[in-house]
Amino acid sequence: MGQSPPSTPSNRNGGDLASSFDKFFKEFKLETKIVSQETISTIQSHLEKGDLQSAFSAINDALRDIDNAPLNIAVTGESGTGKSSFINALRGVGHDEEGAAPTGPVETTFLRKAYKHPKFPSVTFWDLPGIGTTSFQPQDYLEKMVFREYDFFIIICATRFKINDVQLATAIKKMKKNFYFVRSKVDSDLYNLKRIKPREFNKDEILQKIRNDCVKHLMEANMSDAQVFLVSSFELSDYDFQSLETTLLRDLPSHKRHIFMQYLPIVTEATIDRKRDCLRQKVWLEAIKAGASASIPLVGYISDNDVETLKDTLTLYRSYFGLDDISLKTIAKDLNVSVEKLKANLMFPHLLSVEKYDESLGEKLLKYVEKFCSVSGGPIAAGIYFRKIYYLKNYFLDTVVSDAKVLLKKEEIFKDPVDSEQTYLHTNVGNENGKSDTSSS
Repeated sequence: MGQSPPSTPSNRNGGDLASSFDKFFKEFKLETKIVSQETISTIQSHLEKGDLQSAFSAINDALRDIDNAPLNIAVTGESGTGKSSFINALRGVGHDEEGAAPTGPVETTFLRKAYKHPKFPSVTFWDLPGIGTTSFQPQDYLEKMVFREYDFFIIICATRFKINDVQLATAIKKMKKNFYFVRSKVDSDLYNLKRIKPREFNKDEILQKIRNDCVKHLMEANMSDAQVFLVSSFELSDYDFQSLETTLLRDLPSHKRHIFMQYLPIVTEATIDRKRDCLRQKVWLEAIKAGASASIPLVGYISDNDVETLKDTLTLYRSYFGLDDISLKTIAKDLNVSVEKLKANLMFPHLLSVEKYDESLGEKLLKYVEKFCSVSGGPIAAGIYFRKIYYLKNYFLDTVVSDAKVLLKKEEIFKDPVDSEQTYLHTNVGNENGKSDTSSS
C-alpha cells in the first residue's frame, strides 16, 4: 500500500493560506466584498494546490482591477428636482465652491456634463438634462447621452415621478442597466408641513405617505417593482440614503465597490465601517501579494522604506476618511476652533511622531505591531506570519477610523463651554423661577 507523498513547504504554506483566505473573506457582508466569489474561489484553489505563483498572479489581477476601476454615475431628472445639489453633496462640494454643479430652478444644461470627484478622479458624476426638456424619445435620449458609459442611473424627482421618468426607466431596463428612483427635498416637505400643521405633524407618517404616493404613481405607469429612496442633499445621514447606499453596493460589480465606498462622504458610522472593511480586504490582498507567508518571519526591525510606506498609507487613509489637511481646515473653520485644537482630540497625529527621548520611531512602530497582534489574535491565530507592515497598516486604519467617528460627533466635543454654561444657567434659573411663580400663585 503506497504512502502519500510528503508535503512540500509550498504545499504547506499554500494550505495555510487557503484556510486563512477563506476564513478572512467570510467575515465581510456581500455589499462590502471587493473581490467576487469566483475570484476568491480561484485564488483559494491555487493556494490549496500549493501553486503560489498562480495565486499571487490572480491576486495581482484582482488588485489591478480594484485600483483601476472607473465609476460613472448618471443623474437625471426634470429642472428644479435637485440634481445638482445631489451631485454636489456626493462630491463633498459646497454650492459656492469652485467646480460645483450649478444649482437653480431652471435647467442649466441641455447637454450632459461631467463632474469629477475632487479626491477621486476615477469617479465621475454625469448631470443629464431631464428627458422632458429634450425632444428625444427615451431610446434616442439614452443613445444621445451615451448610456453605455454609465454604471447606473439615478432618476430624481422633487414631487412625484412622471410618465417621462417611467419611460426612461423602462428603456434603461431593456438595455440591462440599473436605475434607482430618488425622491429629493424631503427635508423641505417636512419643514413646510410642520409649519402649516404643527399639531398634526408626524414625521414618520409623512415620509411613508410621500413614499407610498411615489410608488402608487409608478405602479399606475406599469412600473410595479420600483423602489423609491427618500433623500435630502443637505442631510445625507437621514432618511433613505443609507438604504440607497446598501442597494447600490449590492448591485455594483465587486471590484467597483472599493472606489464607490471611498468617495462617499462621511455621514454615518455605518459608512465609516464599510470604508474600513473595503480597505481591510485590500490590505490583506496586498500583504499576500507581497509574499506574506510562514516562510517570512516577523522581523523586529523597521526600515526607512517601511516608514515611508507608512507615511504614504496614513496620508491615503486620512484622505479616505476626511482627515486630510484641507478637510480638517474646513471642519475647524465651521466649528470656529483652530486646527491644532481639532487635532488635539485625534490620535492619528501621534502615529508617526516620537514623544519619548529614549524611544525611536522604529521601536514605537513595533509596539503598535505587538498591540495589534494582542487584540486581533496575532499571526499564529490566523495560521500565517504576515509581514510587520500588514499589522501596522491595520493599526493605522483602526486609528483613523476611530478619529473619523470622533469627528462625526464634533459638535458635541467642540461645543463652546461658555455657551453650555449659559444654557445650563438659563434652564435651571428658568426652572427655579417657574417653581417660585407656581408656589406664590
